[in-house]
Amino acid sequence: MNSIVKWYVKTPLIELIAGGLVIGIALAVAAPQAIPVLAIFGKLFVGALKGIAPILVFVLVRNAMARDTSSGNASMRPVIELYLIGTFCAALVAVAASFLFPTELKLSVANATLTPPSGIVEVLKNLLLSVVDNPVNAIIKANYISILAWAVLFGIALRKTSPATQAFIGDVAEGVTKIVQWIIRLAPFGIMGLVADAIGESGLDALLGYARLLAVLLGAFFSVALIMNPLVVFLKTHKNPYPLVFATLRESGIYAFFTRSSAANIPVNMRLCERLGLNPDIYSISIPLGATINMAGAAITITVLSLAAAHTLGIEVDMPTALLLSIISTVGACGASGVAGGSLLLIPVACASFGINNDIAMQVVGVGFIIGVLQDSCETALNSSSDVLFTATAEFAERAKNGTLRAEDMTPKDI
Repeated sequence: MNSIVKWYVKTPLIELIAGGLVIGIALAVAAPQAIPVLAIFGKLFVGALKGIAPILVFVLVRNAMARDTSSGNASMRPVIELYLIGTFCAALVAVAASFLFPTELKLSVANATLTPPSGIVEVLKNLLLSVVDNPVNAIIKANYISILAWAVLFGIALRKTSPATQAFIGDVAEGVTKIVQWIIRLAPFGIMGLVADAIGESGLDALLGYARLLAVLLGAFFSVALIMNPLVVFLKTHKNPYPLVFATLRESGIYAFFTRSSAANIPVNMRLCERLGLNPDIYSISIPLGATINMAGAAITITVLSLAAAHTLGIEVDMPTALLLSIISTVGACGASGVAGGSLLLIPVACASFGINNDIAMQVVGVGFIIGVLQDSCETALNSSSDVLFTATAEFAERAKNGTLRAEDMTPKDI
């Protein structure tokens, strides 16, 4: 048993995850009756990540703000700019894909239990009101905007405390980080359960009916991940972007694909930032913030499905209207929740820009849930991997200006 444990600890995590992926697929196909049992591992893994993530964010941000982080705070602006630029450009890519490959929907699905926001004003209002949520309630409900706000205030208030208190705060942050590392090390079992569960309820027959829509969505996701994002990284760092891009997709995107939750992927992203040698005073804030506002994948989903609805109804969309839609999708995506299917409820907001009534818009939302098996997984993988990508890009760009950035810095190290 000891030799097995030692082998497991020493084996690179990505190899173990690949093994868990293969085993999960094989067992789901060969022994479908075992899927409910295997699914428990996936639910336990995602539940553990979701459980520790709010505490991790609060503790790390409070710890960072309790120290002198003036330089780190000044470096947050480039990260936020990249988040917004990336989300807006993703919406533009979605517009281009929709124009090149117009798609029609079968608008026969309705879900009357959903209550989307009535407009962008409501999205922004809800976003602002979430900041002043009770801090305990914010941690319980994983309201990361509120968690960030309260953690910053607590951290600033604790700056003038004694060295012993500062050391205690640092020890608590280190202890929570260690727990996260233990959970992440169990990822192969979680991935095995998640992939088996996905195969058991994938609904491939339903997906085939929307193959063209899925192709447009996936094409936009991959175009942003493999063309647009690398271009942004190159323009900022003047280095080959693909080692960093592939590392974030491999070590963040794979987790997010199966968990389908940007919030649950926060501990994974923070660990990857640590392996990239990034400043913890920056990524401890930018990663949870990115899980809330960096939503390139959500912008793509909102844009593509809204334009598909317009095309189905014979509504002509000119370029100024498409540009307006991109802006609406960007703002709406920033207000999407970091949970599975969170972007779909923002589709009626975008549809309203075409004069599409709420009843039809909610049918489009229903279509979104039908294809959500692949759509939401790929969307979340793009969203979450971009959090690390843009956080790293902002810091690497600064190093490039100072002439201290090396190509090997853009590859995560084993620690």
